[in-house]
Amino acid sequence: MSLQEDNCLRDRQIATLERMLHLNKDGSADLTLAVPSSQGDDLVWKALVLDAKSQSIISSVLRVNDLLRCGITIHSLISSPRSRLADVPVIYFVEPTPANVSAILDDLAADRYDDFYINFTSSLPRALLEDFAKQVSLAGKSTKIRQVYDQYLDYVVTEQSLFSLDFPNTFTRFNHPSTKEDEIHHLAEVLSSGLLSVVLTLGSVPVIRCQRNGPAELVATQLDLKLRDHLANSKSLLSSQSSIHQRSVLVLLDRSVDLSSMFSHSWIYQCMISDVFRLKRNTVRVDGKDYDLDPKDFFWNKNAQLPFPDVVENANVELESYKHDAHELTARTGITSLNDIDDNDHNDTGKIQQAVNALPELTARKATLDMHMDVLASLLKELEAKSLDRFFELEQSYNNPKVQAQFLELLNEPSKKNNIADKLRTFIILYLLVDNLSSSFVDEVKAKFNQLDPNLDLSGLKYIEKFKQISKLSNMASLGEIEAPGELSGGSNSALFNNLSSRLYGLTEGRLTEGLSSLTSGLKKLLPNKKNLAITSIVEAFMDPTNASGASVQITDDYLYLDPKLRGGHSKPPKRQSYKNSIVFVVGGGNYVEYQNLQELAESHQGINDIIYGSSDIVTAQEFLDECTELGRLES
Repeated sequence: MSLQEDNCLRDRQIATLERMLHLNKDGSADLTLAVPSSQGDDLVWKALVLDAKSQSIISSVLRVNDLLRCGITIHSLISSPRSRLADVPVIYFVEPTPANVSAILDDLAADRYDDFYINFTSSLPRALLEDFAKQVSLAGKSTKIRQVYDQYLDYVVTEQSLFSLDFPNTFTRFNHPSTKEDEIHHLAEVLSSGLLSVVLTLGSVPVIRCQRNGPAELVATQLDLKLRDHLANSKSLLSSQSSIHQRSVLVLLDRSVDLSSMFSHSWIYQCMISDVFRLKRNTVRVDGKDYDLDPKDFFWNKNAQLPFPDVVENANVELESYKHDAHELTARTGITSLNDIDDNDHNDTGKIQQAVNALPELTARKATLDMHMDVLASLLKELEAKSLDRFFELEQSYNNPKVQAQFLELLNEPSKKNNIADKLRTFIILYLLVDNLSSSFVDEVKAKFNQLDPNLDLSGLKYIEKFKQISKLSNMASLGEIEAPGELSGGSNSALFNNLSSRLYGLTEGRLTEGLSSLTSGLKKLLPNKKNLAITSIVEAFMDPTNASGASVQITDDYLYLDPKLRGGHSKPPKRQSYKNSIVFVVGGGNYVEYQNLQELAESHQGINDIIYGSSDIVTAQEFLDECTELGRLES
């Protein structure tokens, strides 16, 4: 079964969640439209009880209106005080922890709800299940328990093919010298359990390939055991036989395979929002205000993966399209809003009906466009204030002979807003990727950083220096086949943003009063070069070895091969073969830059259907720098 045979990962998770909310049976897609049957069955309205983890799982893909369509009238956290609703059935969706099981038992004893439908995010340990059953029996409440399900949904989906296990600081935990062996194995257990949930949602057992002698191998071997156990003890879809050519490949990688991409500045809309603002579980915070990036957001779905200049241009096109449609509706009906409709006017019900049908969609379009216009305007302000275009340009040209002089020039340039962290990130990228950085240049840069900000903590840079010495990461550029793009066309773009706010946009209550197209011609100079990141080259070597680089294929040939469907444990890897679908998982943190780069690979190769990207956590460049800083302080 291919990963796209039915739906993408996000659609599959949503379908499983909605089935759970319909009491684990196929129900009406929208209970708000349902009516009692002729047999007199009543509509079932329910309460939903979550914990912090399950709340993050649901909130990333479902909204309040979606819950209402599934019959959920009230939802609350299991740890918060809750009113007694003795005649209302309750659905629990929580982690299988002793604390949560204890809270459910307390609710049973208090008869807080009517019928209990209990769902766990992952498998409930047998010992805890037996203790739970014993306590329910002793309390005489077994008749109130209607269902107990392991849902295997212990992961957070934020895009069609992007997931996170929502487990922070894994890079620090795996690399910290004080981390004990038992804790490392516990981390691997948690991550392998999350990956098991992803595999079960997709319904197909993948071939597993992973780096040797690191966290990725620990996670891979534990996942292999879990899948073998599940195949032996379950009659799920996973037990169905399929040809090895029809199966997907799961590639597990350590974060150490490429650190540079974690610090990079991107020109992709989604990546920029994550970097400049805070993008967490499809909510972006801009100037203290939260914007919800709904999975049904038409503009986001079309533009998240595009370079910023294209998004600016498309925003202008969509704005003009909305104005045209709104004007056309007004010309036909004379109605500009639902408030203009006169209930006593029966002369032209046809026009009124047109307005009633069209206005909600137009209003929703306007709200979506207003939101993205606000975000774009704020991005433009940050670009101007921090000169972010210069960092992107420099990182694109990292092996240009003039890059050191250009960086020193950028390092000395003042900015309207503090951008010293951006300067440090760019220098770390140069340090990781440029082979011939002289010690005098490195010392000069460090001295300048101390001069610019005596309080700046350079422990993160200290960790990167030690990391490069040990791993010789400068050779990783050959794996990615990243060619030096040289100078980007147009030279320096510092004048691009002069008087930007006054010239290009006039925002009035979230609406652009002047088009953005005048900006596009300048921004087009900064379109990113098409190139594979190191992780993308590794994945290409597995999925399309015939067309991948020889260096990439030789490296990946040494990766551990595990097939949970084969008896007798590990097996020798088969001959090189192609895969149409893959799951890529990074132990130690991932980002939107790698996700979008992998999606470009999938779109550019006819033989590739889908590449799902996941990590222990999706982190920003600053968050990863903070992890490196913590590790670097140990070297002091």
